[in-house]
Amino acid sequence: MYSRQIRKLVLVTALASAAGAQPVAAADDWYPSRWGKDDTLGAVNLITADSVAAAARLVKTGKRYALGMEVSRDTPAFGSRTVETFVVSNGAIFNNAGEPIGQGKVTGNDDWGLVFFGVGTQIDGLGHVGIDHTYYNGTDIHDFYHQSGLKKFSTSDIPPIVTRGVLIDVLGYLQATAPDKVMTVDGHAMLKPEVAINQAAIEGALARQGIALAKGDVVLLNTGYMALADSDAVRYMAAQPGLGKAGALYLAGFDPVAVGGDTFGLEIQPGEVADVYLPVHQELLAKRGIYILENIVTRELAADQAWEFMFVLGQARLKGTVQMIINPVALR
Repeated sequence: MYSRQIRKLVLVTALASAAGAQPVAAADDWYPSRWGKDDTLGAVNLITADSVAAAARLVKTGKRYALGMEVSRDTPAFGSRTVETFVVSNGAIFNNAGEPIGQGKVTGNDDWGLVFFGVGTQIDGLGHVGIDHTYYNGTDIHDFYHQSGLKKFSTSDIPPIVTRGVLIDVLGYLQATAPDKVMTVDGHAMLKPEVAINQAAIEGALARQGIALAKGDVVLLNTGYMALADSDAVRYMAAQPGLGKAGALYLAGFDPVAVGGDTFGLEIQPGEVADVYLPVHQELLAKRGIYILENIVTRELAADQAWEFMFVLGQARLKGTVQMIINPVALR
């Protein structure tokens, strides 16, 4: 883990990707934020009216993609996280007897739940992961944490994320160039869990797809690994391929709003270095205010070779939340 004294990050300026995009240099100090010492929103500040309009122009066919997985009490989840839903039925929401109401004999159903918001497809807010109890923009835990809900960094405060989305098909690239890094389970190709996604694979996939990254993108990684969740939830949660620290720094150089993938935690687990836990979360969330999207359903986008699209997310606005279950939408 990092100490309180380590506050500076030395970055080597990233090379232009093989697809032609030019990375943006990162600041030496990770706080105060580039958007000011009081900023609580991070990289979503990169979205402008012009960038939203540009994203809308990517819609050519009108096809919609649901990027969220269905969530239930059986959904593989980290640690003790779970979802329990309960239905109140047959008119009992109107009266204790559960009898139909009025001449129209109205009946109805209602529901409630005991829910961890970090289950299934989710967005990690800026209050999720820090460095020695210091979070985005140098905010100390005591300045925003409360058991009844965060006083800052609530996911309910994140404005709608409407921007260009880019899918990086790492699975397709490595199938073609390094098949030893790919395995097949129940007929589904996927990266092996020990595969770390770093600059070379990202550049290679972008070049193969003929696309470039740009400021304000939502960047999604396709590993194929989500298929394992359907057949072996225990194995799915035990380890995962994912973004390495160097890959995260490389992507961060392009100024994305968010980075996501089709795994439960985005970054490789176990990590690349023993006893260094969640370095990608620290680099993206704490140091740069770049949101993390997990368990994103990318398989249909990859099948259609939908490499760029309009990305739309309006998460539930539950006040004080650290994370939130989401169903973002891609339009092309």
